This record gives sequence, C-alpha cells and structure tokens, in this order.
Amino acid sequence: MAKLLGSSSSYAIFFLSLFLLLLISAEMPTTEAGNCEKRSTTWSGPCLNTGNCDRQCKDWEHALHGACHAQFPGFACFCYFC
Repeated sequence: MAKLLGSSSSYAIFFLSLFLLLLISAEMPTTEAGNCEKRSTTWSGPCLNTGNCDRQCKDWEHALHGACHAQFPGFACFCYFC
C-alpha cells in the first residue's frame, strides 16, 4: 500500500510541476523575433567570431547588430534589424 501511495504522489507532483511550467511559460511576454532577426545574406561559411559577424551586419546589411548562433549543422551569422 505504501509503495502504491508513493508512486501516485510522485505522479501528482510531476503533473503539478508540468502544469505550473506550462502556466508560467504562457504568461511570459514574447517578442516577434522573426521580424527582427534574419540570417545574414552576405556572410559565407561558419560563424565563429560574433564580433566579425556584428561588424559585417552593421557595415554591409545596415543592421543594428549581428551575432553568431547555432543552426544545424554549425553556426551561422544572424543580423538584427529591430
């Protein structure tokens, strides 16, 4: 009986935690990153240095800034316009 009670309370705690996580994530404000972030059209090859990506986005694509981000299968340069 104690074993059964222990496992049912574990399930209850798990589902309560899952519910709270979903509730908190639904309340978080979201931004429309799709409109602000765009993969660089002038960068070629893997992006290994965020400073170089930032400079190229500003100088060549007239973005506010740029940064290297993981994108399968490696890292790509993304420019931010917002």
